[in-house]
Amino acid sequence: MKMKVFLLIAFIGVVAHSFALAQGRGGGRGAAAPARNAAPPTSPVTGNSANGKALYFNHGCYGCHGFNGETGRAFVGNWGNNLASEENFIKFLRLRANVAPVTPATNMPNFPENSLSDRQAKDIYAYIRTFKSNAPPVENIQTLNDIVKAASRPYKP
Repeated sequence: MKMKVFLLIAFIGVVAHSFALAQGRGGGRGAAAPARNAAPPTSPVTGNSANGKALYFNHGCYGCHGFNGETGRAFVGNWGNNLASEENFIKFLRLRANVAPVTPATNMPNFPENSLSDRQAKDIYAYIRTFKSNAPPVENIQTLNDIVKAASRPYKP
């Protein structure tokens, strides 16, 4: 019986952690927690989101950021300074390429202008700005709330 209780508590911990990651609160893959900003940016967008969608997939962005920016190294619901404007986004993409082009990045590939033009970067940024959060608030997930409530009751053998 003690093993069942242990497994239930472990399961609840995994589920709660998964929901935190899905809602952009976990940082993903051991990343340092960036500045939190739940509100999406409102800066002007000049790129073409349809072109940006193709570039997002062709450059493998979905491999780390998911198909909607909510998984892995999520940014939807956690919009950082690098996504505050097109200018910031391009500076972020170019930073490592210009500062240390030979040193491989461990957290984000290098994107010098000869591999991704400013126009293409703006298109990717326009596509990213179309992303919306699909995760429901934790308090609206009834099954999770039922599990947490059941687990919080005292154990009686």
